[in-house]
Amino acid sequence: MMNLPDITTKVISVKLRPKAERMVKKRHPWIFEDSIIKQSVAANSGDVVVVYDNKKNKFLACGLYDPYSPIKIKLVQFGKPAKLDAEFFKNRIETIFDIRTALLATDTNSYRFVYGEADGLPGFIADVYADVLVVKIYSTIWFPYLNDILPQLLEKSNCKTIVLRLSRNVQKSKENSGLKDGQVIYGHLENNVVLFKEHGVNFSANVIYGHKTGYFLDHRENRRRVGELSKGKSVLDVFSYAGGFSVHALVNGATEVTSLDISVQALEMAVQNGKLNEYTGTHKTMAIDAFVGLHDLIKQGKTFDVVVIDPPSFAKSAKEVDKAIHSYSRLARLGTSLTAKGGLLILASCSSRILADNFFDICEAEIQNGSRKHEVLEYTFHDSDHPVIKSFPEGAYLKCGYYKLD
Repeated sequence: MMNLPDITTKVISVKLRPKAERMVKKRHPWIFEDSIIKQSVAANSGDVVVVYDNKKNKFLACGLYDPYSPIKIKLVQFGKPAKLDAEFFKNRIETIFDIRTALLATDTNSYRFVYGEADGLPGFIADVYADVLVVKIYSTIWFPYLNDILPQLLEKSNCKTIVLRLSRNVQKSKENSGLKDGQVIYGHLENNVVLFKEHGVNFSANVIYGHKTGYFLDHRENRRRVGELSKGKSVLDVFSYAGGFSVHALVNGATEVTSLDISVQALEMAVQNGKLNEYTGTHKTMAIDAFVGLHDLIKQGKTFDVVVIDPPSFAKSAKEVDKAIHSYSRLARLGTSLTAKGGLLILASCSSRILADNFFDICEAEIQNGSRKHEVLEYTFHDSDHPVIKSFPEGAYLKCGYYKLD
């Protein structure tokens, strides 16, 4: 391991307002600044915070202090006291890995190893691409613990290289410990682009400069499903990015696939990902704003047997929710017009602020407004390496509806 920061931490204690205390008892991992009514001493990033019951002075939980976030304490342990040392993280990572074993039995060597709050490590993400581990840090609280965590991740994943990615806030922080976004902190990386396999289909991820950790692994099962449904079909993949749905469709025998994205660079990746596999269909690309492109296709009288619309998050804050709902409605309406008779319309959302039931209601209302009868084939959510836990509903963001239109 390269020279990672050696940061000394201390233990402090806090007590909370009654409402926040109730949330901790329900195992919610976030404590906001205005919830803290008593704090033993001032704290630095990564200091261990023990939360005590107001009345009985009983241990409730412990977590890590984040001075740079409105979420001042991110909890990692509930109910029973624990020392946050190498042994603690070893046990936590073994539990996390066990959840992924079924996925690894498929022809897949790419997966989310650690999914932040849902896996008990808030603000910490780790994705595996073949033998490269990409760790993305969303909070400086984790810098004092990298020496305890990273060797455990390496051992369980059998990876040979670690790439560190830092969120924008962490990059700007004075406490980034000299670490840089895209830094190789263990092993050797011959190329920024790493090849990996997803249900037998070959893909690539730019682990240094790509979005998030280089690729979006959460839709893996949906991509496999779309592939199965695309044999002998014409397919439109909207917001295609690096061609996840497009390539699965091509490999599974789609006759023609159109990848539509505003980014020329993303479409180039989609074409290259296609070329990593064998297929006989035609792969077309459209570099254009999605709404403009869909209107153009409608004007041309085009329809497709399978239409997949998977936009980026439209609601990153509460004030954007109404605008997001309007955008989802427009996309469902446009997608309905472009779906051939008897075809499939697949609509997805990754906005956690739009609840699944609300999203599906929006989609189905627009399909009906288009005078199309429809059958709901299925609703899908996160793949198994992106677990959703009851105590943290904020982690449930992905939903996808499959509609067969008359």
